[in-house]
Amino acid sequence: MVADRRRSAPHRAELDPGPGPDAGAARLHDAPAERDEQARDRFVERFASLLVEAGIPRMPARVFAALLCTDAGRLTAAELSEQLKASPAAVSGGVRYLIAVGMVSRDGEPGSRRHYYRVPDNVWDEVVSSRDRVMVRWTAALRDGIELLGADTPAGERLADSVQYFEFVSAELPMVRVRWQEHKAKLARDSAAGSTAPGVGDTG
Repeated sequence: MVADRRRSAPHRAELDPGPGPDAGAARLHDAPAERDEQARDRFVERFASLLVEAGIPRMPARVFAALLCTDAGRLTAAELSEQLKASPAAVSGGVRYLIAVGMVSRDGEPGSRRHYYRVPDNVWDEVVSSRDRVMVRWTAALRDGIELLGADTPAGERLADSVQYFEFVSAELPMVRVRWQEHKAKLARDSAAGSTAPGVGDTG
């Protein structure tokens, strides 16, 4: 028994080399593998349900949530199919929908027929822009309704109030996007300044 434990000791040492110059990097690299994959999957389904409530079809919502939660930043159709336990046809339909509405982009690699799908960096700006285009169409339809019902009728006044709201929001959105870009740039500058600031034990 003792001899068996002694023979197994070198094997354990190979698996766990202990502290060393690359130990921190190894732990960082291994961190995603330690994540509770079932918890991640539950979150993907939970967030997908919220997207469904907002009007996105079920399968595209699941694909988008899965892509949003991957550390790799991109997944193949086969990987999506495996993770979501969905058929390749269902995944294909989901990514086609998301690409059409600008919520997912497709990348390829030179010399390979494999495609990767990822969430663009500006995805939420694209989502807001698409909603803005919807509001523009709603505004045009509401104006037709006001003309039909009469601007001085209770129904016409109600439609006019909706038109004023949509016009106000649409006019504000460009400025909101500019402010967001400025805020994002400030966050990046602050983060860079923090990472280069001297540590507590630095003597400069």
